[in-house]
Amino acid sequence: MKSFSSIIALLLFILTACTYEKEVASTKKWFKGNLHTHSYWSDGDDYPEMIMDWYKSHDYDFVVLSDHNTLAEGEKWKLIPKSPSHEMGFQKYVEKYGDQVTYREDSAGRIEVKLKTLMEYAPLFEEKGEFLIIQAQELTENFEKKPLHMNVTNIQKSIPAEGGNSVPEILQNGLDRVKAQRDSTGVPMFLHINHPNFIWAITPEDIMALDGERFFEVYNGHPQVNNYGDSLRPSMEVLWDKVQVAYLQANKPLLYGLAVDDAHNYHIFDQNSSNPGRGWVMVLAEDLNPSSLIEAMEKGDFYSSTGVTLNTIDFDGRTLNVAVEKETGVTYQIQFFGTKKSSPELSGILLSQVSAASGSYTLAADDLYVRAKIISTKLKENPYQTGDMEVAWTQPVLKK
Repeated sequence: MKSFSSIIALLLFILTACTYEKEVASTKKWFKGNLHTHSYWSDGDDYPEMIMDWYKSHDYDFVVLSDHNTLAEGEKWKLIPKSPSHEMGFQKYVEKYGDQVTYREDSAGRIEVKLKTLMEYAPLFEEKGEFLIIQAQELTENFEKKPLHMNVTNIQKSIPAEGGNSVPEILQNGLDRVKAQRDSTGVPMFLHINHPNFIWAITPEDIMALDGERFFEVYNGHPQVNNYGDSLRPSMEVLWDKVQVAYLQANKPLLYGLAVDDAHNYHIFDQNSSNPGRGWVMVLAEDLNPSSLIEAMEKGDFYSSTGVTLNTIDFDGRTLNVAVEKETGVTYQIQFFGTKKSSPELSGILLSQVSAASGSYTLAADDLYVRAKIISTKLKENPYQTGDMEVAWTQPVLKK
């Protein structure tokens, strides 16, 4: 039988260990970021510096420019379209950056602007611990007129389009090439699937066939991506749960859902434009650097939002607790979605809901996983669709 002093020593050790774990956890911070954005380097309508200034001035901590099949390197000249918004955008650019702007006129009097590279514009905005720009690329493929778009976060070398014989094959090729680059460089990076319902290109079955996919866009702010599905095709949340069940049944890792802007338009803000500020991720990480952010996201330590801010997301291996940072005059409904092991064909059922600013759900023996959606009564400013309320999504968790 252990002596009383030994028992006391053991209890003190456990208490110290628990306190240390809490202290370690308390060093983490929430960082706000957007993982899908476009500029004049592909089909956006503004200059990298103007876009970075917008995000930094709107309290983002990190952002990417994920232009189509290109990185912001080398020499590129942009011919400014003859339209009031583009010409006004050029004037604003010159007014803000003056002698730093390099441009010329062609024989027809049209203006061409030399775009700044990432190496040139990043030092103007980056501040350690305050604002970070991560290199990214939208790997853009097509199959039978279906647009297959995949963002690669923290890419080190551009990956060209390769093609393939089917939608899953092209997506898997992208995953494999990103993994190969990650393995060869030792630099953390990940690929996520963009807007599956854009021109109804990617089905749940296409994603189910993949190995190594961890992220997809549950919300995309572009007005043409069909986030909510239609009478024949699933919404992004329905797709999420269908794929989640298939992945878990196949012993694959959890699939996590991102909210992104997919911003292209920075001069005209309306429902027909793809504007910044519609969707983002909040990542709980040790530091504001690519490695720390990616490590946290791959653990599921983040949530996605169109406006709702969360104070607490806590999962102890059995109970998921969620608490909202309340706004005056706004109320909240917290919904817990999951799937029962005994009826996996009924994916994504509503397990519980509470009309309050905090709520919890304890996983039962028959629960495969649970995730939370928080819906506010606050209308989204410049929404993806008229009538949208501000919402947030936590990542799914499994019983330990």
